[in-house]
Amino acid sequence: MRFNHFLLIFYLLFCFKTEAQSTASKQVTTFTIEAPQLDTLKTIWVYLPKNYENSEKAYPVVYMHDAQNLFDDETSYVGEWKVDEYLDTLTQNESIIIGVEHGNEKRIDELTPYKHEKYGGGHGDTYITFIKNTLKPHIDVAYRTQPEAENTTIFGSSLGGLISFYAAIKYPETFGKAGVFSPSFWFSEKIYDLVKSVDIPTTSKFYFLVGDRESDTMVPDLDRMVELLKSKGVNDNQIESHIIKDGQHNEKLWSENFAAAYDWLFTKQD
Repeated sequence: MRFNHFLLIFYLLFCFKTEAQSTASKQVTTFTIEAPQLDTLKTIWVYLPKNYENSEKAYPVVYMHDAQNLFDDETSYVGEWKVDEYLDTLTQNESIIIGVEHGNEKRIDELTPYKHEKYGGGHGDTYITFIKNTLKPHIDVAYRTQPEAENTTIFGSSLGGLISFYAAIKYPETFGKAGVFSPSFWFSEKIYDLVKSVDIPTTSKFYFLVGDRESDTMVPDLDRMVELLKSKGVNDNQIESHIIKDGQHNEKLWSENFAAAYDWLFTKQD
């Protein structure tokens, strides 16, 4: 049975903790930072490459949303992405991963750049401003990073996919790459209007992925966005787009496809 928007919004809102045993890698730590733009404190999860302490290298950074679901079964909604397990296997193309915990009942507010008539939201630009103006400067001081846009990726799924795409389109001078899984483009027509109104750098990269059993509009919405990007002059080598047969709107889909998305984003294209 296909999800409708009611079931999707139920998932989007209630990504809360379930009981399980911790599975987080020893490379993962957390800290708390003040988010003045959001008038709250944010818990941040940090994955450091296994060789970080024994090297003097600077690393690219990936900012990801819904940190509770990325590394640890104990904090995940219905299973983790296993981001740390995958990155622990790498000896090349290593990165620092910064996971921002969602705001529970404020998740829709934080991860939507525009307001929905029924579901509200619309404070996503404030959330991205927190990442851009408060969190990223802290990370660039506290860790050995490559701070340039070409080495800064933003990545998420569902509403996290929507806000990641928005951030890369609106702030390409900060976020040069975006991993966009199951994006909630249905939330507002204004995301298409934004793309129509801006110039997109030839250096920007977008990795899109959806499942064909997520909702009736998920695949058509993605196809429409990809065509719009191409009409704006975005080259084929800047876009990778995948539709997963029988893929559903859940952590299983995103976890199983994270490695391929990461590899593409961190491999130079001709």
